[in-house]
Formats: sequence, C-alpha cells, structure tokens
Amino acid sequence: MKNQNLFNSNYAVKKGIYDEYVSEEWKVRAHYDLLSQQFSEYNNADYCKFNEEAKIVFFNEGITFAVYSDNPLGSEKIFPFDFIPRIIDHKEWSKIEKGAIQRNRAINEFLKDLYHDKKILKDGIVPKELIYSSINMSPVMEGFMPKGGIYNHISGTDIIRHSDGEYYVLEDNVRCPSGVSYVLANRNTLKKTFPKLFSKCQPQPIIDYPEKLLTMLQSVSPGISAPNCVVLTPGMYNSAYFEHSFLAQSMGVELVEGRDLFVKNDVVYMKTIHGPERVHVIYRRIDDPYLDPLMFNPDSVLGTPGLMSAYLAGNVTLVNAPGTGVADDKAVYAYMPEIIKYYLGEEQILKNVPTYRCGEDDDFKYVLENIDKLVVKPVDESGGYGISIGNTLSKEQIEEVKKSIKENRRKYIAQPIMSLSVHPTFIEGEDIIEPRHIDLRTFCLLGKNTEYVLPGGLTRVALKRGNLIVNSSQGGGSKDTWVI
Repeated sequence: MKNQNLFNSNYAVKKGIYDEYVSEEWKVRAHYDLLSQQFSEYNNADYCKFNEEAKIVFFNEGITFAVYSDNPLGSEKIFPFDFIPRIIDHKEWSKIEKGAIQRNRAINEFLKDLYHDKKILKDGIVPKELIYSSINMSPVMEGFMPKGGIYNHISGTDIIRHSDGEYYVLEDNVRCPSGVSYVLANRNTLKKTFPKLFSKCQPQPIIDYPEKLLTMLQSVSPGISAPNCVVLTPGMYNSAYFEHSFLAQSMGVELVEGRDLFVKNDVVYMKTIHGPERVHVIYRRIDDPYLDPLMFNPDSVLGTPGLMSAYLAGNVTLVNAPGTGVADDKAVYAYMPEIIKYYLGEEQILKNVPTYRCGEDDDFKYVLENIDKLVVKPVDESGGYGISIGNTLSKEQIEEVKKSIKENRRKYIAQPIMSLSVHPTFIEGEDIIEPRHIDLRTFCLLGKNTEYVLPGGLTRVALKRGNLIVNSSQGGGSKDTWVI
C-alpha cells in the first residue's frame, strides 16, 4: 500500500473511523492537499524540532493549565499542543457556524422562557420535574430579564464527526466555557512555525476575537455609552487562570478577584489606587454558588458580597447570566431538537447524539442492560470527569457504574459509543505521527444585535492511543483549526 505523503509508514487508516486527512482509499482529502505537499518535505527530525519549538513558545508565554488531581492547589503544566493543524473547508464550516448560532439562539429563548412564562413546560415539551430537579435552576433569576435579553452571551458547543462523516453536537456549555485562549495561542504558535504554509492556505483570521468579545460585553451594559468592563477570576490557582488573564489583557480591561470589588447602594465598584471606580459589565469566570456569599454559598471567599443585589437592580451586567447551567444539563440536552423547533420553528442543523435519560424508566432499564455498549455521563460534570466508557470497563467496574446510577438516576445519561474522527498527530517520545481522536469546541457570542462564531474554534485531541476523552484534564491536547 502506497504512503502518498501520509507523513510516514506508521500511519494507518482504520476501517469504520472517519479520518479527517485521508480517505479509506488512502486518498488525501482535497482541502489537505497544500498541507500534504508541505509536509512531504519533512522527516522525523523536523517533526521533533517543530514540537520542541512549540513547547518553548508555550513555556515562554505561560500557556498553561492546572490539574487538580495531581495537587489540591493545581499542578501547572504546559498545555499540550500538536503542530499538525486540523483543516475544515468553507462549506462544512458554514453548516457548523449556522448550527452553532441556531442552537444558542434557541438556548437563550429557552432560558428566557424558563425564568418567565414557562410556556415550554406548560405545553409539556420539556418535563417540569427535569427542570426543577436541576441544581442549576436558579430561583433568584425568576422574573428577572438581563440587559438585552441575553443569558448565554458566550457559549461553547462541543461537536464531533462520527464514522458516517456527519457532525454531531456532543454537549452544550453555557456557564463559563473555557478554551478560547488556547485557540488564539495555537494560531500564534503555528504562524511562527509554518509561515510559508499560512500564506498558501490563508485560513480565516481569528485575531479579532478579543475585540468581538469586548464589543459584545459593551453591547449588554446597563445603559452606559462607555461601560467599564472587567474579567472576574477565582484567582491564580484556577485551572483556566491563564485564559482569564490572557483575555483581560487582550481586551485591555482589568482582571479582578472578588476582593477587588465592593458594592455600595447596589452599585459595583472596583478598588484602585485612585479610589473607587464603577464597574458596569463583569465577564465572570466564577461559578454561580461562589459569586455572592450573601445570596449563595455563605462560605465563599471568591465572590463579592452584594453582587447579586446590584445585578438584580439592573446596575451591572453579569456575563454569562446566573442560572444558565440549567440549559447545559446533559439531560436537558436530549430535548434540544424539540427546543429548537419550539422556539425557532426550525429543524436542527447539527444533529444530537442519541441520549438515554436514566431518570426515565424505559431508558433506565435499557442502560442497565447495555452499559458495555454505552458511554455513561453525569449530567452536571465537566472536564471529562465521571465519564464511563462501557467497552473499556471490567465486570466489577460495570457493577459500580450500575450502583451509582441506581443511587441517583437523575444524575446520569447514557449515549452510544460514538466513533470520533481521527487526525494525524505527532506522538512525543515515539517521534512518529499516528491518528488520534479529536473533537471541536466552537465559541459563539450573543449580544444585543450581535452574533459571532469564532472561525474554527478549539480542536481537542486525545493523545493516548485509542482514548475517546479529549479533555486536557484527562491527558488531551489541542490543535490549531483552520477554516479555508
């Protein structure tokens, strides 16, 4: 079998798995032709050099994340980066972009309805008990309308390509979706590594994301022409602290912790060396329970006392709105086709993965009988934590999963084991290029009269052979994503 510029003879195409780079007939896909020609000029020594250069850039620029499983305070690590870019042609991207906007418009309408008229519950489209049993349904948001009518200002939609070549949405993230800073860092690094390839392929630019983000923040300010926007971080021990500081610096706004703010007469102020300075918009990267010890968790030292009172008085905007987590509950996800149809009168552009809700008797029975063929997920976790992939479990582990489900049926959903597409990836240590499973997180901004999807988004890659979990907390890395 001929190699046809497939980097090296180790690269294997597996039947039944969609390879983004090459077809099962070993034909390079058309939108990868220029990359294939360029890479045919390199050898393993070049690959090792590219990999080291990328690591040096990431180290020097502090592009890191923290892993709490290694250390309660978080162990700082360079974010794993693969230098072989993922390429999406314009036609395919157009569908992804439209699908992401459609989905997040519908989620915004869903949230607006849940906290006001609750028509979708009254009409029986989504079960009331599912919503009111969600830990992310926020009673304090009842009847409150955020500025501009926007709840999920920033959304991260996780998308996979299955063996049938179709794109599917794996889950929605509308609380504090992270990862966009790595998209920008990946692009900056790869530009330095392959300047000639960039000029040939001309991927859509992403450098204006911080500007788009700031414009969106300003668009939802409480009636101020020149609003003061800040990024609120839990602090340097948070796993995404690099991103918080990166975005604040890129937008030219202040990065603050809860202790840097105070509330007086339902107005939020920032402490500065020149005295108090009013804050109008807060891009918060703190979860709901820790935002305000007077309203939520009284033991929280991360938030600001009185912040929610100022928000509910309409004197400051929080991005994203509190209570959005009810919409990215993985059990609610199963109703997204109906939610899109109900609010927009449209069929879903991007398909859902078939989902079994363990809270429902028929689904519960099916899941217990077929765990070896399913992926079981907790509905309220992120970062790949708590996921069980049935065909990798021992009999003892399967019994443990069954026990967990039986103890709290509402907490779990299950999905078929989807065959994530693969992409050529450099394997450090072995110094070879092999296919590895990938997904895609798109970033969608919704503001007042503002909609934007970052071209490409974050391609996450499972660096361990055969692994389907791509999260950085589970040993995954990322790639630059080009829309051409």
